[in-house]
Amino acid sequence: MPDCLVGEGNHRVNLIHLPRHASWLDQAEIYFSVVQRKALTPNDFTSLDQIRERLAAFETRYNTIARPFSWKFTRADLHDLIRRIDAHHNAQPHARAA
Repeated sequence: MPDCLVGEGNHRVNLIHLPRHASWLDQAEIYFSVVQRKALTPNDFTSLDQIRERLAAFETRYNTIARPFSWKFTRADLHDLIRRIDAHHNAQPHARAA
């Protein structure tokens, strides 16, 4: 990745090219979020063996009850959400950053 100079301040910027559609990454983040909430909280472990046992039990249970879901959030829903967020954002007075 090439380094670029931007503006007059001689700031270094690294260009990072991300995939246009990263839903696999979103799914991984969702899964780890579920693991954190359902298996690792509260963080009351006294040994690594307890963590291993809790994660193994969670994996067994999750694989038993997990089911595919039907995604219902459409592109039109996304555009509507963005429009409402923009309207809310534009209605709020903004304090200048010091």
